[in-house]
Amino acid sequence: MMASSSGSGVSRPPPHCGGRRRVVATKKRDWTNWLSVNNSVKKIQRREISSKRQRSVSISNSVHRFRNIRLTEQYSTHDPKESSSFALPFLTKRAKVVEIVAGRGIIFALTSSGVCAAFKRDTKKRICFLNIFPDEVIRSLFYNKNNDSLITVSVYASDSFSSLKCRSTRIEYIERGKPDSGFPLFESESLKWPGFVEFDDVNGKVLTYSAEDSIYKVFDLKNYTLLYSVADKNVEEIKISPGIMLLIYSRAASHVPLKILSIEDGSVLKDFNHLLHRNKKVEFIEQFNEKLLVKQENENLQILDVRNADVKEVGRTEFMTPSAFIFLYENQLFLTFRNRSVSVWNFKGELVTSFEDHVLWHPDCNTNNIYITSDQDLIISFCKPTDSDDQSTIYGDGKVGSINISNIWTGKCVGKINWRNGCLNEEDEDERRKVAGALEEVTALYYDEEHNAIYTGNAHGLVHVWSN
Repeated sequence: MMASSSGSGVSRPPPHCGGRRRVVATKKRDWTNWLSVNNSVKKIQRREISSKRQRSVSISNSVHRFRNIRLTEQYSTHDPKESSSFALPFLTKRAKVVEIVAGRGIIFALTSSGVCAAFKRDTKKRICFLNIFPDEVIRSLFYNKNNDSLITVSVYASDSFSSLKCRSTRIEYIERGKPDSGFPLFESESLKWPGFVEFDDVNGKVLTYSAEDSIYKVFDLKNYTLLYSVADKNVEEIKISPGIMLLIYSRAASHVPLKILSIEDGSVLKDFNHLLHRNKKVEFIEQFNEKLLVKQENENLQILDVRNADVKEVGRTEFMTPSAFIFLYENQLFLTFRNRSVSVWNFKGELVTSFEDHVLWHPDCNTNNIYITSDQDLIISFCKPTDSDDQSTIYGDGKVGSINISNIWTGKCVGKINWRNGCLNEEDEDERRKVAGALEEVTALYYDEEHNAIYTGNAHGLVHVWSN
């Protein structure tokens, strides 16, 4: 999974094929009107994806893989009977799905109200809710492949929703309907605003920040043991890449101090200053292995090689500040998101790919409504319909989109699920309307590579399974 470069928000994959997921504590406030407050977990608009496999799926195989995917199942995150056990009124109401994670045939769906439900694919039934306390509001999920567990990050009414609390629960316990068999994590840490916890799947680490004492701590994601601490009140932000951490310090008038640490033991690998234009706002600083991307307001993008200080500049009219990044480590590329469009760049500052027929539905891109496959060859997103498949005069009053699958290397659309082809029986009018309803206001998307199934969640709290 992303935060702005200022560091607010949450990062993720999965959940989607590895990466970072950061959850930031919120300021103390009145949560009694939760559903009217836009305060669901924000996604870090920057995610790193790493694959250990070779890119092996051809375009023709990709087309075949998604050719016969249809709507096969529907689940609901809302249950009036079971939700009566919740102590908070907003938890009992139907809410939109904001995050989907899957593992071992179980689908986890988190709603904006803070309710998380687990569904079993083979039985087609809900197993349980993961809210084990009546006043628990779950804010984010992380599937830890290292020990086959699900980490939930929650806040509680008894704590005035002020501190993040983490819990790890093995998938096998959830599968048995025993979500209360987990154990708490990082109990020694005070994760109050602006503190955070960040899960880094690429390096197998967890980063926490305690705002009370300005200490960052790095834990092992396999067994949650503390590895080392970074105590420095002048650090404004930390960015993680494979093998390293970038510490960004408070800027001076003409430069910003930077430090690169080993992610394994916290040792300093490089300590240097990056020159800046005076009186120009820094729009972002991003780290990708040995490359540093720096962009200031109304200035060119700078791509710095920290090994030899070589700088490559990309004109400000060619590269405009994106709202989000996704780094593809194996391919040495990165994706940018801006105004609902996606572009692929290399670290020479060259535009590699522009996508056809892949206009994102949501302007505020986050990693909960797009998915990059682990081979880094496909991007799957909820998109605006084209003129040829527009349904606004038939279904949904213009709220129905499509699930588009595009090749990252060519930009070509290799698959699409819309109201026309997402039916088991394309001639059945009722079936078409059901599919159109499933594609209305999709708010979360996840691709299960093991089962070749796409899971989507919508504004009505429903989860739909698309498979062949």
